[in-house]
Amino acid sequence: MTAEGKARDMTKRHDSPSGEDSLIARYFRPLATDPGAFNLDDDAAALKAVGEDIVVTTDAIVEGVHFLPNDPPDTVARKALRVNLSDIAAKGALPAGFVLTLALRGMEEAWLKPFAAALGEDAADYGCPLLGGDTVSTPGPLMISITAFGRVPQGKMVHRSGARAGDRVFVTGTIGDAALGLDLLKGGPVALALANDAAAGDWLTSRYRVPQPRNALAKAVRAHASAAMDVSDGLAGDLTKLCGVSGISAVIDLDSIPLSDVARDLVSRGVVGIETLIAGGDDYEILCTVADDRVEAFAQAAKSAGVALSSIGTVVAGSTVPKFFDGQGSEIVLKRRSYSHF
Repeated sequence: MTAEGKARDMTKRHDSPSGEDSLIARYFRPLATDPGAFNLDDDAAALKAVGEDIVVTTDAIVEGVHFLPNDPPDTVARKALRVNLSDIAAKGALPAGFVLTLALRGMEEAWLKPFAAALGEDAADYGCPLLGGDTVSTPGPLMISITAFGRVPQGKMVHRSGARAGDRVFVTGTIGDAALGLDLLKGGPVALALANDAAAGDWLTSRYRVPQPRNALAKAVRAHASAAMDVSDGLAGDLTKLCGVSGISAVIDLDSIPLSDVARDLVSRGVVGIETLIAGGDDYEILCTVADDRVEAFAQAAKSAGVALSSIGTVVAGSTVPKFFDGQGSEIVLKRRSYSHF
C-alpha cells in the first residue's frame, strides 16, 4: 500500500469507530461520571487521594461458576459489582470507583442493555462510578472482572490480621441462603422441598444472584473491628483464614449463627445440614472480630446503619482451626469448610 493509501486507511478507521468503541460509548460511557474517568477517552483513569489510602480489590465472576447461563443480565451486573463492594466494606473503606473487564461472546443488545442499566444503577446507589476498563471477545464462557477502589484515612484499613484472644466474633445478615439458592436453581433437594413455596424459592434465588454488600457498616467496622473480611467462600472457611492470618483460633456457637427462616426450616426438616450453610459460598456478609470494650458501640452502630448483626463466638489463643459446638456443647467436626475453585 502506498503512503497515501495508508493515510486514507488510517483516516477511515479514525472516522469510523470500531464495534468495541461503539459498545463502550453506547453502554458504558454514561456510567463514567467521575472526572477522573476522562469520559473513557484516555488509556487510564486518575483517582485523587489527599490524606487517604486507596484500597484496591478485584473479583471476577464466570458463567457456569459464579452465575448460571440463564441468569438475567441485570442480576449478573449487580453481582459483579457487589462482590467487590463487599470486600471494600469489610476493609472499612468507602467506594471510590471501579474498572470493568468484559469477555463477551458477541454484542447482543438484549443482554448488554439491561446489564449496563443495572450496573449504572448500582454504581450510582453505592457511589462507585465506572472509571474505565476493557472489552474482549471470547469463544468461551462469559466473564466479568471488576477491580474496585475504596478510600480510607491513612493507615486505617482493617486487615484480616489483628484479632486477639477475648475478642467477640460477629457476622452480619444471615448465612447460607445463597448456597440454598444455587441448589434450588440447579434442581437439587432444596428445589424439591420448596416446590410449593414460590415465595421462599424466589427469595433464596435472589440471595444467590444479588448479594447485599454491607457498605453501610464500613465506618463502624473501621472504628471498632480488630480484624475483618467478607464471607465469600463460606463462613467456616473464611473464619479459618482470618484466624490463620491473626495467629489465633475461635470457638463458635452453631446456634448463634444467624439463619433465615427458610434456611432454619430446611435444616429442621433434614433437607440440608448446617455444614451446607456454613461451608457454602456467596454470602457476602461481613465477618469481624471486636474487642469486648467496643462491642456495645459496634452493636449500636450496626443498629443505626440498619444492618443485622450477630455475635457467634469468641476468639481464643491457639493455632488450631476454629471449633464449632452445637446447643448441647458437642463439637461438630466439619468435613469441609468452604467452597474451593481447585
